[in-house]
Amino acid sequence: MARDVGKVYLVGAGPGDPALITLRGCEVLAQAQIVLYDYLVNPLVLSHAAADAELVCLGRHGHGRLLSQSEINSQVVAAAREGKTVVRLKGGDPAIYGRTSEEIDALEAACIPYQVVPGVTAALAASSCTGIPLTHRESASCVAFITGQECLDKNGTSLDLANLASFPGTLVFYMGVTSAERWSAELIRHGKPAETPVAVVRRCSLPAQTTTKTSLDQLAEVIAAEGIRPPAICIVGEVIAAEAKANWFASRPLFGRRILVTRPAHQATDMIRRLTSLGAEVLVQPAIEISRPTDWAPVDTAIDGLSSYDWLVFSSVNGVRFFLDRILATGRDLRQLGNARLAAIGPATTEALYDYHLKADLQPAEYRAEALAEQLVAEASGKRFLLLRASRGRELLSETLRTAQAEVEQVVVYQSEDVQQAAPEVGAALAEGQFDWVTVTSSAIARSLIRLFGDHLRKSKLAAISPLTADVLAGAGYPAAVVASQYTTDGLIDAIVQDESSA
Repeated sequence: MARDVGKVYLVGAGPGDPALITLRGCEVLAQAQIVLYDYLVNPLVLSHAAADAELVCLGRHGHGRLLSQSEINSQVVAAAREGKTVVRLKGGDPAIYGRTSEEIDALEAACIPYQVVPGVTAALAASSCTGIPLTHRESASCVAFITGQECLDKNGTSLDLANLASFPGTLVFYMGVTSAERWSAELIRHGKPAETPVAVVRRCSLPAQTTTKTSLDQLAEVIAAEGIRPPAICIVGEVIAAEAKANWFASRPLFGRRILVTRPAHQATDMIRRLTSLGAEVLVQPAIEISRPTDWAPVDTAIDGLSSYDWLVFSSVNGVRFFLDRILATGRDLRQLGNARLAAIGPATTEALYDYHLKADLQPAEYRAEALAEQLVAEASGKRFLLLRASRGRELLSETLRTAQAEVEQVVVYQSEDVQQAAPEVGAALAEGQFDWVTVTSSAIARSLIRLFGDHLRKSKLAAISPLTADVLAGAGYPAAVVASQYTTDGLIDAIVQDESSA
């Protein structure tokens, strides 16, 4: 059995921001066959898992029953006994109020090997994201992490609030919102000054982060009046007065904005990364799906005859990757391209070629089919062109080249199909106007979004990647709020930032 047993990684997912998971956490997620995760883990963290990994949420408040710790232990052990590589993904750091010791006890009792991967705990993230230091050379030489919720079956309490009242530093209460009335009163009763500053930080490190400041004697009243609910931590101490004047976190240009990215999931990573770095909360709902062609035979025939073409024309990143990967998958290499010249519709497509150590011979200054056709027409007569394209799209390029007396062949190197059903939570959020922006990065995506969501799209601003995409939206009665001046995802994000900064 020892040879067949799997391995368990107890991984800290960080405080909420998906960028704050550690490099080691990403590495083991990529190896996992099953991921058992807490409901507070940001869904974007799960994108580091392998595409075929089994993802299991261990319950969620308001959406069914939360699993007990013994049930979680049993699931982790059972998965490892099946020989699987298991990631137990926990919010924050596993060692800080994560009940990790109980899971370790269960693993050791079952003789299952394990590793613990640290994470960024909420107190540290809250400090960095609010500018409130946890320690200060003049007012706090130490810091204490304290639970606001003790085990229900414990005899008595192990919290010595009398001594904590005289603690010479900062107190940070985890899970302390619902019990604040009790512990704040006890601290005051044992001598903690009633006017001691308190900061309640909710959803730290996320675009929805809020900070509420009060005093110890007013804390419970403020929490009740403002309806503050978990997840939140309470920072208690004089360090609050040393808060940084400029809050880098909240001053980011898209802080607090909720943005829906509608590209295929495998193409959304860079866009998500930049939007989140600018402060936005990002959800992903692909409007189209990209896949291999239904039949490789026409592609393989084109590959066999590559030496007869003067130009290979790529109108998308997907076209580059599917076509060149097919050359490699059939046992050939890029020498198969021979002397053919390469045309790319825009910088992203040019960059995709460069990933294969190829340089585009032509890229128009304006990233659209009309501009590409205009530049190719000059030497089209008598030349042979191979257009590497999607299963759907405009015929403008082929028609223009044929009119210019070129010989044109087209081959479908990937399928582009509409997503038939959106995630229910995304549809509900759009219906309730919970998104500030919806990004629209192609005409096909525009049409699919209109079919999926209809009038609910009117409750958010639409950001179009190009005038062509904007025309499709406008033609259907959904005008874009902004249109990128550079027809790239970076140009689209720049347009959103510019609109927000001028609001």
